[in-house]
Amino acid sequence: MHFGLSDEQEMIVSTVRSFVENEIYPHEAEVERTGEVPNGLGEAIKQKVIDLGFYACNFPESVGGAGLSHVDFTLVERELGRGSMALTHFFGRPQNILMACEGEQRERYLLPAVRGERMDALAMTEPGAGSDVRSMKCSAVRDGGDWVINGSKHFISGADHADFFIVFIATGEDDTPKGPKKRITTFLVDRGTPGFEVRDGYNSVSHRGYKNCILDFDDCRLPDAQVLGEVDGGFAVMNEWLYATRITVAAFSVGRARRCFDYALNYAAERKQFGQQIGKFQGVGFQIADMITEIDAADWLTLAAAWRLDQGLPANREIASAKVYASETLARVTDATLQIYGGMGLMDDFPIERFWRDARVERIWDGTSEIQRHIIARDLLRPLGA
Repeated sequence: MHFGLSDEQEMIVSTVRSFVENEIYPHEAEVERTGEVPNGLGEAIKQKVIDLGFYACNFPESVGGAGLSHVDFTLVERELGRGSMALTHFFGRPQNILMACEGEQRERYLLPAVRGERMDALAMTEPGAGSDVRSMKCSAVRDGGDWVINGSKHFISGADHADFFIVFIATGEDDTPKGPKKRITTFLVDRGTPGFEVRDGYNSVSHRGYKNCILDFDDCRLPDAQVLGEVDGGFAVMNEWLYATRITVAAFSVGRARRCFDYALNYAAERKQFGQQIGKFQGVGFQIADMITEIDAADWLTLAAAWRLDQGLPANREIASAKVYASETLARVTDATLQIYGGMGLMDDFPIERFWRDARVERIWDGTSEIQRHIIARDLLRPLGA
């Protein structure tokens, strides 16, 4: 067993970390204060990433990507996790499921997304359908050779900058022994399509500047050419996509936890009370020890899950374990760091309160901690008939 990084992987980590520190950190305070990414800044970041050769690095070389392995890309996401999500969004990692594009779709969506000419956003969640995806009410019905779509989606991240959307929509219903089950189809929807509107979403305490939007469909008509993959095959596409997003959340959480830990470690070594550095008190020193132990464990768990994907091994349980453990580790690390800082940790003079707020959503989106535990338990119990 070899746990070290190759020279190439060390270069990836060094390059992305340097980019985040030099191109992302300097703008974080303004984004946090205004809740907006300044005009032109996002495009400037995107162009620098393209020049660096990292844009769409999660895509194979055959379509113009960097062709990184799952482990390599997890290292990229881990380093991006150190920075503001509103800004690292422009680092450009289009949704992997665009590889399902065929024919003209490749020229209209896949290749422009990889080149950075068009940005995508993925839309699944609805007001009444979060973890229970099959309860979605946004539906598409046949009308001649077209589909007519009605309904809404919400919590759609990055929709404010997207040129097109990958939308999961109910296209029918099957009767099963467990009751009716929705059939789901994936559609490609361009911004500006008649009957389709993108509206401002909710104000979130987490990841300011990384906005969520509401998508409304009112008799929106789409031809068959806008179906991504097979009709009624959207659930299979969805599950494959969730592999990538859940391991991304895990990697992001590790990167953010390490940045937060650096603040805690340095503060514990510098801050003095009762005539000595507070890190010398077991109440603080033991927290530091626990934090780095959990971060290292989350890191290896995440990389191990990515490694299984590279080996073509089943990884559903391992990815769920990485997601739930890394996101909950981030929560504990940010909370402990704030406690070490004391009252100053809640002041915006330091980014600690931001890390604390941002950490909360990682246990919710891309599959809640409860859903991850359900996946883990099901994977272990089903082979035993339970």
